[in-house]
Amino acid sequence: MISFFVCLAILIIGFMLYSKVAEKVFGPDDRKPPALSMTDGSDYVPMGTPRIFLIQLLNIAGLGPIFGALAGACWGPSVFLWITFGTLLGGGVHDYMVGMMSMRHKGASVSELTGTYLGNAMKQVMRVFSVVLLVLVGVSFSTGPANLLAMLTPNVLDAKFWLAVVLIYYFIATFVPIDKVIGKIYPIFGICLIVMALGVGGAIILGGYHIPEITLSNLHPSGTPIWPTMFISVACGAISGFHATQSPLMARCLTNEKDGRKVFYGAMVAEGVIALIWAAAGVAFYNGTGGLLEALGNGQSSVVYEICFKLLGPVGAVIAMIGVIACPISSADTAYRSARLTLADWFKIDQKPIKNRLALTVPLLAVGAVLTQVDVQVVWRYFSWSNQTLAMIALWAASVYLFRRKRFYWLTALPATFMSAVSCTYILMAKEGFQLSTAIAFDAGGVASGPMTATFLLPLAQGACIAVGGNIVTDAFGVVAMVAMTPLITVQLMGLVAQLKTRKARSAQPLLDPAALLAELPDDAIIEL
Repeated sequence: MISFFVCLAILIIGFMLYSKVAEKVFGPDDRKPPALSMTDGSDYVPMGTPRIFLIQLLNIAGLGPIFGALAGACWGPSVFLWITFGTLLGGGVHDYMVGMMSMRHKGASVSELTGTYLGNAMKQVMRVFSVVLLVLVGVSFSTGPANLLAMLTPNVLDAKFWLAVVLIYYFIATFVPIDKVIGKIYPIFGICLIVMALGVGGAIILGGYHIPEITLSNLHPSGTPIWPTMFISVACGAISGFHATQSPLMARCLTNEKDGRKVFYGAMVAEGVIALIWAAAGVAFYNGTGGLLEALGNGQSSVVYEICFKLLGPVGAVIAMIGVIACPISSADTAYRSARLTLADWFKIDQKPIKNRLALTVPLLAVGAVLTQVDVQVVWRYFSWSNQTLAMIALWAASVYLFRRKRFYWLTALPATFMSAVSCTYILMAKEGFQLSTAIAFDAGGVASGPMTATFLLPLAQGACIAVGGNIVTDAFGVVAMVAMTPLITVQLMGLVAQLKTRKARSAQPLLDPAALLAELPDDAIIEL
């Protein structure tokens, strides 16, 4: 349990300290934000900072920090480290930078920001990538809540009825001004999400459950490797590319750049705290990873309901049902809204006139309605990977943004390099990817991340060489070569350590006594020599 509280303290203290480092690197000022300079009564609507914080939290969270944390907890308490440091060094920086860059570029969507800093080709890729990803989120989070509502209501109100109701709500939330539905409902559900997490965390601690201490051992019952699978599975609880599509929504409503740290970075840390609580609850409630994995076989929603009901009673059951129904809906409606705004930025369509909003909203919801009638699970398997790949691209775009302004770009380049290795390694070894062996995939992931790191390291090394009077060719390029090779050398050293541990364990086993073995054999045993 000590590890849990240490990680919780690091998250809170880290926000107070490291978020200020990110803020100083970016450099917010008193310029007029898009919410005030481009107010249109639809998407650019000024709102108060506490209200925006709760909307941002629900936008980026939904059920992500619950489902992702429970999935990550199957590897044991080692997931605490990824949630904690992934949130502070990766997710918080990612969300803050994308949100602030959007404010500096008139509330532009992530695809447009990527194009500005990574080139036109990447812009076209990100436009298609973002819209498909967002529609997929909308579709997947339509059928689930509809099926749950059908289970809780009379038979006459079947899943098709509730699906129609959910889609109608999506149309309204996507079409009307952001402060009319999302701005009024989201803060309430955001508070519910926080209360549910605090209630579960308090019940686990006060109820005498055992939260195991951190160990780097792989405790997954199926032996699934921690690298890179756990880093892909947790997603929203540490870092998520989906957040890059959501932050521009609030960038159009924030009235002061200096509040960006509280909203963008703060919401991500709040989500990290929620994820940490649910990861601890998962391993503690089911007394280990084996019980948790078995329970997850019945569905993540059933796990959330069981934990809430048994820990918090009937009130917990109501909160859990609100969570597993309202949270997916909240993710889906903002996904459709982000898709509309991405298309509007793409085709330069002003969204102030009602007819223009209708021209994009109706086709989007029509496509979503059609896709709810087909099995999208095969496509959904790629969501986790594409989600983290989107985060990687957004971080590289932020790195170029900081580099051009002569800022400390390593703030974003380091997590971008790490996520590059995660994404490349995963798609090479995953069942839905190239299905290569871990030996090849691990090395290939390191090779892929090396050149990306070298691109940003070279100017830094050259500048340092010039400053101290060194040789650019031998010193600067030597540093670049060292960094490019470090991932490969690290993997090889890890393999060497594992091999030495295996040999040591074998040598520690006691030698078997031949006489004792013979004594255990029956009298009629046949011994072959």
